[in-house]
Amino acid sequence: MRGLKKISILIVACLFVYLSLFTWNLRTGHLDALSSHTGLDISGIILKPGIWVAEQVTGFWHRYIYLVGLKQDNDRLRAEDAELRRTNMLMSAQARSAARLEALLGFRPPESWAFSGARVIGQRMGPAAALDTLVVDKGKASGVTDDMPVASLKGMVGRILRSGAATSTVLLLTDPNSRIAVIGANNRSPGMLSGQGYGEPLQLRFVNQNAAVDPGELLLSSGLAGIYPKGLPVARVTRIQRSDISLFLTVQAEPLVDVAGLEEVLLLSREPDAAGIEPGTGDAAEPPAAGASGDAAGKEDASGAADQ
Repeated sequence: MRGLKKISILIVACLFVYLSLFTWNLRTGHLDALSSHTGLDISGIILKPGIWVAEQVTGFWHRYIYLVGLKQDNDRLRAEDAELRRTNMLMSAQARSAARLEALLGFRPPESWAFSGARVIGQRMGPAAALDTLVVDKGKASGVTDDMPVASLKGMVGRILRSGAATSTVLLLTDPNSRIAVIGANNRSPGMLSGQGYGEPLQLRFVNQNAAVDPGELLLSSGLAGIYPKGLPVARVTRIQRSDISLFLTVQAEPLVDVAGLEEVLLLSREPDAAGIEPGTGDAAEPPAAGASGDAAGKEDASGAADQ
């Protein structure tokens, strides 16, 4: 009760003072004059902290908007940079492919042979593969036939094992079933080059003990088997070993072509004029039969007797 009484007395006292000052100001106007001189200073003191806070909030907001815009620009530039990098990679790959194709077009096949390009679309090599092979994107529809030689700009790759309608399988030099008759580029020593599996050296067989073979010598296709053209580079001799219990040298060689990195190959084919001539045939006239020869001789004798 005492607390409420004190509050009531305080309120009444404040109202009395306020009304007294209000009445006094109406009579004299002193308070209005005082407020006109000091009000601006007081209002400035009160408003300055508010203005500073407003400026800080506005600046923070502007900086936030700037950072958001900067992040958006940064993201856009990053996306453009990634797109330009991707385009540059594609153009570089296309330029390299065009350079390879241009080099393939400059290939000069042996005499009486023609060539066409093909892309490698698959490969099976290594211990898990039954055969060391490549798959190319041309088949019988493009004129590809079995046993057609396959080469690259660096040398022989292998031969067509099976030709399908639109694709063909290439048996590589490294396959153990591959055989190529070769001859040394320097010493002209012949031999039979066979594969031992991908990643293994090639084996040059049937080279006589007294044959001249040098390490590093280039091996060329001899053309004796009739499948491969003569004179194309095949491999290079890496190791020569002589034996007292064998009639032949043990010669190892390495292929000139890294088949794992091939993207395009050359398919070699005989030109029509050369392909139409086979051993034992040709344009030469056949010898006349014995009966026909005898008849011709008899006619010549009868003609001679009549003239006499």
